[in-house]
Amino acid sequence: MDALTAALKVASSGLGVQSERLRVVSENLANAQSTGTAPGSDPYRRKTISFASQLDQATGGSLVQVSSIDRDPSDFPVEFQPGNEAADDKGYVKMPNVNPLIEMADMTEANRSYEANLQVIKQARDLISMTIDLMRNQ
Repeated sequence: MDALTAALKVASSGLGVQSERLRVVSENLANAQSTGTAPGSDPYRRKTISFASQLDQATGGSLVQVSSIDRDPSDFPVEFQPGNEAADDKGYVKMPNVNPLIEMADMTEANRSYEANLQVIKQARDLISMTIDLMRNQ
């Protein structure tokens, strides 16, 4: 397999995992205020995503894939909200362990990685087109 096809395969694997990462971050942000429904119940627990590299036998390139989507084991912060349906007998509510600043930073990084992989695919496609044009003109 030629180098341009290998580059396309590696970049497309990067697009796939960054797309999944954006989905996980979006889910975390959407649930950043999702408390439990009963007094003392646990709220939404932040999801984390892990990647693993895999050697592609056909191209010899290192592809990336999602190895796992886990739950963040960190403690839930508590807030005093006596009117909330999830408040305990002292008026405290367990809040999700989602930090919007961290999620926004993750989203920015995933978006930039996605754009970089997309740019690689565009460049490889252009190089393949130029090669075909050169072969046609000979």
